[in-house]
Amino acid sequence: MKKNLRTLFSLFLVAGTMQLQAQEEMVDKIVKEANENSKLEEIAHELMDEIGPRLVGTPEMKKAHDWAVKKYDSWGISAENQEWGTWKGWERGITHVDMVSPRVSSLHARQLAWSPSTRKKGITAEVVILPEAKNANDFKNMLSRVKGKFVMISQHQPTGRPAANWEEWATEKSWKNMQQKINKTDSLWSKRIENTGYSSRELPKALEEAGAAGIITSNWSRGFGANKVFGAYTKEIPSIDIALEDYGMLYRLAENGSAPEIKVVAQSKDLGEMPTFNTIARIEGSEKPEEYVILSAHFDSWDGGTGATDNGTGTMVMMEAMRILKKLYPNPKRTIIAGHWGSEEQGLNGSRAFVKDHPEIVANVQAVFNQDNGTGRVKYISGQGFLHAYDYIGRWLQPVPQEIKGEIETIFPGTPSGGGSDYASFVAAGAPAFGLTSLSWSYWNYTWHTNLDTYDKIVFDDVRDNVILTSIMAYMASEDPETASREKTVLPMNDRTGKQMTWPEPRDAERRGGLD
Repeated sequence: MKKNLRTLFSLFLVAGTMQLQAQEEMVDKIVKEANENSKLEEIAHELMDEIGPRLVGTPEMKKAHDWAVKKYDSWGISAENQEWGTWKGWERGITHVDMVSPRVSSLHARQLAWSPSTRKKGITAEVVILPEAKNANDFKNMLSRVKGKFVMISQHQPTGRPAANWEEWATEKSWKNMQQKINKTDSLWSKRIENTGYSSRELPKALEEAGAAGIITSNWSRGFGANKVFGAYTKEIPSIDIALEDYGMLYRLAENGSAPEIKVVAQSKDLGEMPTFNTIARIEGSEKPEEYVILSAHFDSWDGGTGATDNGTGTMVMMEAMRILKKLYPNPKRTIIAGHWGSEEQGLNGSRAFVKDHPEIVANVQAVFNQDNGTGRVKYISGQGFLHAYDYIGRWLQPVPQEIKGEIETIFPGTPSGGGSDYASFVAAGAPAFGLTSLSWSYWNYTWHTNLDTYDKIVFDDVRDNVILTSIMAYMASEDPETASREKTVLPMNDRTGKQMTWPEPRDAERRGGLD
């Protein structure tokens, strides 16, 4: 009996040693492939340079989906575009804005997403500042002043220098004076908007109805040369965003009675109702094919830049990880899926649709790994409120090289995210889903939804580390003999409301966007 037990123990020991050895060999292969045969630059060039920004409803978005399917096919990975809804179709054309009076100057400007087009010859008109009214009734009486004019609806910034630049170079007195000026300008402009009686979304529509020639915004991102570029709310007249100093120049000229005039050529096409998709790639599982490890990244972007760090880099990580896993780990125990979601920017729509439409997958998710906040190496992982996340995330992180995992801070069990990125869609449905949160690299000021979110901002060394991390964690989650626990922690009290926090509820996607 004792001899049999010793033999059995020896067999277990040998099996465990062999398993650990195989794991170490796989990790070494992943690291080598990621570092010595990387396709990241190739993916980045094709996606950002050749296709460009990926606004939902545009031909470029569909082109990106088709490109991804072909790219996966070239790696021997099956992929398809799954339609989940429709969106307002739109195609960006040429934007050219010139000041023609009191002098001639070409301006840094672009039309907002879904902006109506001008006629081919453009529109030439005077620029005026949003009328300053005492209240909503007073504003209505002033609306006749905007007829035939381009109306500036953003405040004039007192400085185009970021706060850090002032703190580095200014005297204490000078910086204090500028802070006071900024606060005063913010306050006065907020009051001016409030006194119109309209919200920021409603105001452009009201000006359009009053006969304005167009809407001008300047949504500064608090960084040198960076503007946030979102969508238009007008239906017939163009909406354009102008860079901070060009906007400031027009504002000062209008404020001082010089009656500046601009010529705006903003060509675009309304394409009507267009289908929207998620691109889904699969490496089929060999032992537990109906359990899933999901690599998650939204595919769409705003179109002020080329969507490089939001979320080209997350897309690159998941595609490259899938390529490496297919090459080195072609028969995973569990099915590995890459989800490239559409219309995340308008409310996690692609991932919410997938969760709603595929309950059989969501019910059997082992883990979702999502990356969506810039080009930096991963710094934080939260347990998202899953009570035992510490155990399995810890196991999956264990073989990751120390130079990568050593920088990662973990928070367990954490609290569930109600939004922000696509892992929240899965968390709401009770599936273990985790955000791989990156270092900033000045993301919020310089690249998040801005005109500067372009290829040159990618830090490829950090992205490569994220590929290694994601590939190893996906491999470990697939190999894990245990199924990840979905038990939820008791959530804490909300400091703001004084009530106990509740788990977020699943929400369906907006299936027909921008069409009403």
